[in-house]
Amino acid sequence: MNTDWRNFLQQQGALLHDVIVQHFGDAQGELAAARNGTVLCDLSQFGVLKVAGEDAPGFLQNMLSSDVREVSEQRAQYSSLNSPKGRILASFLIWRSGADYFLQLPRSLCAPIQKRLSMFVLRSKVKITDASEQQVCIGLAGEGAATLLQQQLGSTPQDTMSVGQHGDTSTIRAGAQRFQLISTPQHAPALWQSLSAAARPAGSGCWDWLNIRDGIPAITPATQEQFVPQMANLDLIGGVSFKKGCYPGQEIVARMQYLGKLKRRMYLAHIEGNIVPQPGDELYSADMEGQTSGMVVNATAAPGGGCDLLAVVQTSSRETQTVHLQSPQGAVLQFLPLPYPLPSA
Repeated sequence: MNTDWRNFLQQQGALLHDVIVQHFGDAQGELAAARNGTVLCDLSQFGVLKVAGEDAPGFLQNMLSSDVREVSEQRAQYSSLNSPKGRILASFLIWRSGADYFLQLPRSLCAPIQKRLSMFVLRSKVKITDASEQQVCIGLAGEGAATLLQQQLGSTPQDTMSVGQHGDTSTIRAGAQRFQLISTPQHAPALWQSLSAAARPAGSGCWDWLNIRDGIPAITPATQEQFVPQMANLDLIGGVSFKKGCYPGQEIVARMQYLGKLKRRMYLAHIEGNIVPQPGDELYSADMEGQTSGMVVNATAAPGGGCDLLAVVQTSSRETQTVHLQSPQGAVLQFLPLPYPLPSA
């Protein structure tokens, strides 16, 4: 996190731990506002890699699962970097500014993914750098978000994943009532202050909860190489192209799409109680005879108590069994509808 931005957030009352804003003094109230009001969140739980150079478009097209040719200054995109076996190493939100591409991913994966991508640059005219200190990412969400942006910036992107440019700030429409703003450490404080007049500052976990409720996964070190992109529903949110050329793992991903039978999908669920699931926690159901029936992708505290989570689960177990967290006797997952339809089996 940029030092000036960190100091500003602390002056606004933010409590930080490992550069992540925990809350602004009332964690439960902020979560409730994420559900029922309009909230403003710092997104420093994510880092940003910058991919620059005249060969950057072709390089990314050959490395990532989405059709990067569709990314522009007006359109963002989800994508993934996969292993040769088709397993996700990282998931991204991608946007473009001028000729440069920016890949947003969990901060804990920035260094290893930067290193891995750099291994494939070879003689290409591509430079990959960590731009996390030069970018400030802010989340704005709630019923009043679009109106507030219209008042402050003069316009809002109209459809999901469209991008608006407003001087030193880019705005990505992340959902019907969600926006991500990308600014600089110099301009972000004034932007925050203008937006916080009508939106409640909230901990970064509130944005994580909104991502979970929208069915947007974030691959972390604990879940690397656990899922093919379709298991994490990346094909349903625009993160996989089945018409582009080769990329690492493409043959496996395509075979799963056209010849295989996908036995696991990502679902939204809730658990009661004080236990907080962790990415990588295993799930169990009676039909799997001692084997696991799934794995937690992401989880966070939910408004009103308990936790909401995204979990990749055996489809047959989801449809016919009770699924438990961490052990066959663990907390029960109460499945909830995702905001997008899942393909029929």
